[in-house]
Amino acid sequence: MSVIEQGSSRKKTKSVYVSTVISIALVLLMTGLLGLILVHAKNLSRYVKENIVLNVIVNDNVNEGDVLSLQKDLEKDPYVLRSEYVSKELAAKNLKEDLGEDFVEYLGRNPLLPSIDIYMKEQYANSDSIQTFINKIGKNSRIKEVVYQESLIDMVNKNIRVISIVILAFTVILLIIAVALINNTIRLAIYSQRFLIKSMQLIGATKTFIRKPYILYGIVHGLIGALIAILLLILTLQFAQKQVPELIFLRDWVEFAMIFAIVLGLGILISGASTYFAVTKYLRAKSASLYR
Repeated sequence: MSVIEQGSSRKKTKSVYVSTVISIALVLLMTGLLGLILVHAKNLSRYVKENIVLNVIVNDNVNEGDVLSLQKDLEKDPYVLRSEYVSKELAAKNLKEDLGEDFVEYLGRNPLLPSIDIYMKEQYANSDSIQTFINKIGKNSRIKEVVYQESLIDMVNKNIRVISIVILAFTVILLIIAVALINNTIRLAIYSQRFLIKSMQLIGATKTFIRKPYILYGIVHGLIGALIAILLLILTLQFAQKQVPELIFLRDWVEFAMIFAIVLGLGILISGASTYFAVTKYLRAKSASLYR
């Protein structure tokens, strides 16, 4: 082979490797993006559920000290995430801001009762658990009633359940597509090396000896593609949070790190496995079939 032919062959090989890495990176980027959407959807679900409020209305004849004592008792319940005490004065102030006028001055008195806003833990933010909680605390003589929007809670849980199923289905489908695309990309890259693989085999090289460098290259390409995808995912996260600052409430770098680790693992695993099977195919193929 001449120097010109060797140079042309090397350029072609480099071009194939670069296109393989880029293809792997783009596929893993799509997979990672859907993973981040899944994480944000999960965190949004938790945020919504943990901000559903139950208004525990306290009897008017209960003094503030007893109300605060009741609040501490309620916070000890395993169903409760946190609570906020709303005095008669604060309730009046909040309602005044909502109405835009001073109703206390109009009525000549403050008819509102003190209350404790209860926020449930995520796993208990459903109608059955809430009803169980209400039945449990309803026997307390200091509590007049518990008010909450049952229809809203049912609607939230139903919508979250539907959205979760849809996103999960898309994740599974995209994962299958990602495996297929990366596998096909690597098979095309190995296809250009089929004559070299068969030549090495014909001069006595063992299958393990032939496979090893290709698998190592495949793992390296998967690693580089995954690192590029992770870098793009981080840039996407930063851009999204600049555009929508509220996303900071859904940010969880531990879960994001898990997504990045999965992307890295997928890149290495799929690339390595696809390379192994592609090389094995040409090791088993007859010389005549290489020209097809």
